Parts: sequence; C-alpha cells; structure tokens
Amino acid sequence: MQSQDVKTLLDERIESCDFHVRGEGCDFQVIAVGEVFASLTPVRRQQFIYEALTNEIASGEIHAVSIKTYTPAQWQTAPENTGS
Repeated sequence: MQSQDVKTLLDERIESCDFHVRGEGCDFQVIAVGEVFASLTPVRRQQFIYEALTNEIASGEIHAVSIKTYTPAQWQTAPENTGS
C-alpha cells in the first residue's frame, strides 16, 4: 500500500478533513486537519481516524499508523505545516 492509497481511503471515509499521509508498505504517518477535531478529546481524535482504517488495520494492510490531528486554526501554527 502506498501513502496515496491511504489518503484516498481517508478522503472517501471522512468528510471535511484534509489529510497529509507519508509512508509506504504497511507503516504510515497521518496528519488530519479538520474542524471536526475542535469538539473531540485527544483520545477520541485518534479513534476517529483509526475507525476509518479499521478494515485495513485488521487485514494487516496497515500495520502501524501514527496520527496527528489539528483544527484548521491549530494547523496554522503546527510545526508540520510547511505552507503547502
């Protein structure tokens, strides 16, 4: 699986978020940006993304995923935001 495949899955399964995905094989890093995270606790933010990838994690297509989540306002000052 490639990072673009994971991004496509997330785009199809979660509305109103922007995703930045890196990695390949079965290990990925996901950055998710969306207003939906404003009302969620840090744990629930992680669960929200994991739930969208449940089938791929269960099948082993995705073995490890690290997740960072931001609201659009938080993303403006996030160290990972390179302005792209």
